[in-house]
Amino acid sequence: MTIAAFKIANKLLTGRAAVEQLDAELTRLNIHNPLIVTDAILVQSGTVDQVLGQLGGRRYGVFDQVKPEPEIAIVEDCTQAYRQGGHDGLIGVGGGSAIDIAKSVAAYAGHEGKLEELFGVDQVKRKGPPLIAIPTTAGTGSEVTNVAILSDKQAQLKKGIVSDYLLPDVALVSPLMTLTCPRGVTAASGVDALVHAIESYLSLNASPITDSLAIGAIKLIAKSLPKAYANPNDIQAREDMATASLMAGMAFGNAGVGAVHALAYPLGGRFNIAHGVSNALLLPYVMAWNKLACVERFRDIAEAMGEPVAGLSDLDAAERAVQAMAALCAAVEIPKGMRAFGVPEDAIPQMAEEASKIDRLMRNNPRKFNARDIEQIYRAAY
Repeated sequence: MTIAAFKIANKLLTGRAAVEQLDAELTRLNIHNPLIVTDAILVQSGTVDQVLGQLGGRRYGVFDQVKPEPEIAIVEDCTQAYRQGGHDGLIGVGGGSAIDIAKSVAAYAGHEGKLEELFGVDQVKRKGPPLIAIPTTAGTGSEVTNVAILSDKQAQLKKGIVSDYLLPDVALVSPLMTLTCPRGVTAASGVDALVHAIESYLSLNASPITDSLAIGAIKLIAKSLPKAYANPNDIQAREDMATASLMAGMAFGNAGVGAVHALAYPLGGRFNIAHGVSNALLLPYVMAWNKLACVERFRDIAEAMGEPVAGLSDLDAAERAVQAMAALCAAVEIPKGMRAFGVPEDAIPQMAEEASKIDRLMRNNPRKFNARDIEQIYRAAY
């Protein structure tokens, strides 16, 4: 009998007033001098001020040097700021980049060796300082997962730290924190959440719990992402997207993701394409390749997307799912084709070789790929 584990943040608070619980959670976790990990844009927009107003008069520090697709060096700099400031806890405020940096610092702050020693699965040996995650995008689900993804610029690869010790102690998820999210980021992060939901539903490690979360997330995203993109102040659409991202995060944090993510990593690592955009570029093409392995599940995805599939064969319904994904990406103006981002065609064989070796993700995928298969997908997406 298969055993399915289910892991999320230790405590999850959702709703429009969720951030107002920060002071109480800091008290509960015995944090007196937190380091807020964020980026300069969120500081300038006033989003971080919403967090500062809930610190209850505590001392605090702000590290605002997080960049998109964060590099290993940023973890080193942030850890130094954490140690020098005498901090006793971390608050990650931002998208997946900021929260992943905060998670990495929580793992690294008490580690006596090099950061590189923590890459891989279960290499973190002990619980670090307490961590609170406050997402400002609806996409990555990093606030409830045990993974932090970093860019190794020297190797031109994405690398992951995977450990249950990375699970935040508290996640505060409020749609109000996403109102300043730019339209392009709303689109990319929303499609990222969609990829998480789809890949976890198709994963070989899926369970009835992750299936319910994944299908629920797909339904919400199909309905609400176009609305949030068209009208960034639509608070109900923002709330639905925050919920969908959270559900997708809980699904993929336990079922895992697959080939879309594996193929996206070389794009981000080599060409600095935002993770959500990389996923969006590849999603329809990987889905087209995967559908033969699980057409019944593709029918479920098509139905969740609102496609009329009654009377269609499973294969035709699966094709409707692929078409619906492509249409949604087009509706939120995700650029089509790797060529649009300056990716040289002669880079494809090396990227395919790299992606084929990301076994942590590929082993979850319902259809088995080799480097030649992946190269065909990249060329179709070019």
